[in-house]
Amino acid sequence: MSTPSPADWPPGYRINPNPARLDAALVEAFGTLPVAGIGDAMSRNIGTIGLRQYHARLDTTMAGQALTVRVRPGDNLMIHKALLMAQPGDVLVVDGGGDISQALVGGLMRTSCIARQLAGLVIDGAIRDLCEWAEDGMPIFARGHTHRGPSKDGPGEINVPVSVAGLAVMPGDLIVGDADGVIAIPADQLQSVLEKTRQHLRKEAQIREANRTGTADPERFDAILRAKGLPV
Repeated sequence: MSTPSPADWPPGYRINPNPARLDAALVEAFGTLPVAGIGDAMSRNIGTIGLRQYHARLDTTMAGQALTVRVRPGDNLMIHKALLMAQPGDVLVVDGGGDISQALVGGLMRTSCIARQLAGLVIDGAIRDLCEWAEDGMPIFARGHTHRGPSKDGPGEINVPVSVAGLAVMPGDLIVGDADGVIAIPADQLQSVLEKTRQHLRKEAQIREANRTGTADPERFDAILRAKGLPV
């Protein structure tokens, strides 16, 4: 039986294969790093805007490979299909267009996420069953919440490029999230971003110690002010 070409898919539907798995050691390494530090090492211009965490613990962290989904606002048909494709350690990244009029995932789907051993969820849309999501065991970041449930009609796409709360995500990107936000690191940049982040954190540790001991160099900011013409 021949493989259908992209032209054979109905408009708005697409299911692409899962990408190659990321190096487990790199995923683990990023799971110990703060999102703010990673973002600083990536130009301070990358990451989600406008999402909030719905798990209760502020110290919860998330790191895993992106399984991307694009859905029609308020419809979760393809999210259900994506969960059947999910592998342990995946982060389900859902582009719901930022719509919060109907929830895309709820408590029943949370049970499926735990059974599939997902690392977490990032939803540019709404969720429901907040008390369940607040429990330990499944990090989730979403745009908002509502009691109103979703439809299951489609269309939707799986493992395609998506945009989630201002963050561009490719299938297979590494997704890292913590109390500060969510960021995506392209698969082919993991090693370099890891090294740059560690270097940045070492520099921050030196600044923190100088601040603690009162030995910070005043020239750090005075030089900038003088360059702007201030007589300091």
